[in-house]
Amino acid sequence: MSSGVVGPALIMPDLTAEQAVQEALKSAGERPFKETLEVSINLKDLDLTLPKNRIEEEVILPKGRGRPIRVAVFGSPELVTKIKGAADLTVLADQMDEYFKDKRASRKRVGGYEFFVAEAPLMPMIGKRLGTVLGPRGKMPKPVAPGSDPSAMIASLKRTVRMRNKGKRTFHVPIGTRDMSPADLATNLQVVLDRVVSKLERGRSNISSVYVKTTMGASVRMW
Repeated sequence: MSSGVVGPALIMPDLTAEQAVQEALKSAGERPFKETLEVSINLKDLDLTLPKNRIEEEVILPKGRGRPIRVAVFGSPELVTKIKGAADLTVLADQMDEYFKDKRASRKRVGGYEFFVAEAPLMPMIGKRLGTVLGPRGKMPKPVAPGSDPSAMIASLKRTVRMRNKGKRTFHVPIGTRDMSPADLATNLQVVLDRVVSKLERGRSNISSVYVKTTMGASVRMW
């Protein structure tokens, strides 16, 4: 079975999370940009045509993403006032018709944001206008009560990663950036793996292999 890893790999099975991170960092050369660390997870012995075997989760990384994550909010003036600049974009309810008028421009605007939050009454309009753009990417807005304060939710989303295998045996999850400490990266890695294992029918027995790598570095096999 293919490991799902492209390029050279360092085969060092059964490493701890911190050992895997350290080996991945050690094997990566210096780059003129901030590299992401990611984990590649390869599944086995699962019927991926069954919805129950598809991974579609959001995980809060306790040590953060290591880079800015942009969140957009659609809401009333009352809600927008309460978030006090916590979001990277706010669109008032009475601005939405203008915002969505040009479909091409709207797609380009939403492409720069990782997560969306919206007051619940606005969800039908957003679904109608942007559902085909946001839905397949797993980015439909998270609904909140009218006039509520989603500041805490926004702060959590800025530390959140999506895990989606889309019915495939191999999927990748970012766990941070290279300038974070190995200990923090390892903490994030373990949280991701624990969540995946908890969602599989036979836990770790449904995982064929796990690799950790930087954007341009060699893959290090953890399991």
